Amino acid sequence: MLSLTHYLILGAILFSIGVAGIFLNRKNLIVLLMSIELMLLAVNINFVAFSHYMHNIAGQVFVFFILTVAAAESAIGLAILVAMFRNLRTIHVDDLDNLKG
Repeated sequence: MLSLTHYLILGAILFSIGVAGIFLNRKNLIVLLMSIELMLLAVNINFVAFSHYMHNIAGQVFVFFILTVAAAESAIGLAILVAMFRNLRTIHVDDLDNLKG
């Protein structure tokens, strides 16, 4: 039987992996986007766990809104990434400093 603590520990581990991915790898834009998505999914696990624990569906409904925003963010982020790669032939964050205004 899985309790609330198991889900919270899983969410904390996933969130920590996402934070570590952001701080350890600042070169590749794709890895940064994946780390942000991993952090959002960890938060969603916590919302669903608390929603189930408190017998309230509001947390699960809020997860659908977060997933919608995350999907839009991923689509727009990847579209910008493809456009930059076509122009600059790189996706490294250090090489993108010429985009400053």
